[in-house]
Amino acid sequence: MKLLLGFLFAFFVFSCTQQQRKEQVVTVAKKKDTVVVVEEQILPPVNYLSETARYLDSLGLVNLLDIDSTLVIDLMYAKPDNFTGELLYVDLREAYLLPDAANAVIKAHALLKEKHPDYSFIIYDAARPMTVQQKMWDVVKGTSKYKYVSNPANGGGLHNYGLAVDISILDEKKQPLSMGVPVDHLGFESHITEENQLVSKGIITEKEKENRKLLRNLMVRVGFKPLASEWWHFNWCSRKEAREKYTCIE
Repeated sequence: MKLLLGFLFAFFVFSCTQQQRKEQVVTVAKKKDTVVVVEEQILPPVNYLSETARYLDSLGLVNLLDIDSTLVIDLMYAKPDNFTGELLYVDLREAYLLPDAANAVIKAHALLKEKHPDYSFIIYDAARPMTVQQKMWDVVKGTSKYKYVSNPANGGGLHNYGLAVDISILDEKKQPLSMGVPVDHLGFESHITEENQLVSKGIITEKEKENRKLLRNLMVRVGFKPLASEWWHFNWCSRKEAREKYTCIE
């Protein structure tokens, strides 16, 4: 009987955990070190997938962490610290790509590990719904920055098909390698075609140029094509091929 009751109790606890998890957020008051419960949050189940993630799954895209858990995912549009100044991914925290592009990222990551075992890739963006693309375009249209954002009216870009990735490298201390300018910097300092000139003018260092080349060489070896105006952006195929063969992420 005790064994049966124990089993039923464990099953009840597990079921509750899968439905929802409650967490009390506590803070320590400055006076007398008193612990005070200030609010209660409802956390999603452990294996919870957001509405956007389920949508991307339905299109046949894959979550990069499902095939390589050593990648670091830090989506820059899942927080307001990006060129738009707005939080654009309300419920998306995962990096999704179509299978061929996803597997190529994993191969490039393995090549990086062979050369620098303590380094890791960090993913800043991958599959991007067209609704988000429109918000980006609305910020830059009519400005000098428009050329850095694909116009949804023209079919958007490769991110909108799950065929582009924004990526960089973390060092052994889990800090991004310096590339001269941060990811999402919309300006000529990010152009890979200007790197020799940028070094000669002292805008980026020779080491930062070499860091860019390291990333670029790894991605090109597995089939990606760099974008001339953004050191962090890599396309898997042409826009024409994407529009002919794949489904746009609405």
